[in-house]
Amino acid sequence: MLKRKTILSIQGAAKALPSRRVSNHDLMQHLDTTDEWIVSRTGIKNRYVVTDETTASLSVDVAKQLIETHNLLPETLDFIIVATMTPDFATPSVAALVQRDIKAVNAMVLDVSAACSGFVSALSVAEKYLVSRTYKKGLVIGADCMSKLIDWQDRSTAVLFGDGAAGVLVEATDTKSSYDYIESLKGVGEMADSLIGGEQVNTSLYAMNKHTLTPYLTMNGRDIFDFVSRTVSKAIKELPSDELSSFEYVVAHQANLRLLSTLSKNTGISSDKFLTNIEHYGNTSAASIPILLADKIEDGTLKLGSNQKVLLAGFGGGLSFGLMSVQL
Repeated sequence: MLKRKTILSIQGAAKALPSRRVSNHDLMQHLDTTDEWIVSRTGIKNRYVVTDETTASLSVDVAKQLIETHNLLPETLDFIIVATMTPDFATPSVAALVQRDIKAVNAMVLDVSAACSGFVSALSVAEKYLVSRTYKKGLVIGADCMSKLIDWQDRSTAVLFGDGAAGVLVEATDTKSSYDYIESLKGVGEMADSLIGGEQVNTSLYAMNKHTLTPYLTMNGRDIFDFVSRTVSKAIKELPSDELSSFEYVVAHQANLRLLSTLSKNTGISSDKFLTNIEHYGNTSAASIPILLADKIEDGTLKLGSNQKVLLAGFGGGLSFGLMSVQL
């Protein structure tokens, strides 16, 4: 666990969604399921699914919103970091495509692949850049098109996931505005087989021996639940007690409403502090935390410049988790 002062400042947030919304009732047309079954087990009512949109196009939309809202010159951006497990290409990176389309000619570009903890991991990288004082301003975006990996005849995954993107503009503040910062990032690779998606044709012999080759996402729901309820809960409880009590809200990965309820129960953090929007979007992987940030900043629950302390909590594929405190 890292604890020190930071100069990371979130200046704004924006989100972008595909035009096509898919409700539980839509899924009922080809899946053996009901709206009641999905809502009672996951809390999800709707999700968005790409048609002609891509991971990059959604990310570019987010970047353009942030630039226009804050009257930025794209060439003043020092970095663009995109968290995604569903890039459009192995190369170029999604970040490079964003840089090209917004003409951020001076920006360093980087994709981070850490699935559902990707946005926290990407924001952690950005924080180190800002603390170095070499970089002063950049974009951190979480974007995933999970529909690329979903078998829409598989009820265990088809009801859970959605597509989307969101991100934040971050800057380095002056030293007088620094605040106490903690982060805890960890991989749990021994559970890697619990969530696998997008295996390649030339996948390693190791992977071929372990799994049936499939382009679809496969998930052991029980393993994921145990990982979150035990490992992630334990990591949160190990954060300094004075920090835990100071968090006004928890902005956690929107995987499943039951998981969030379990985290609240196991950590002793009031359920009122766990912000949610999963009913509207489903599990959008790396996009879920920044979409939630954007929504709650938009509706006034989170207020930039208010000094609210918020815990970001990402967890999922890898398996991995990322915890980070931010002051708004």
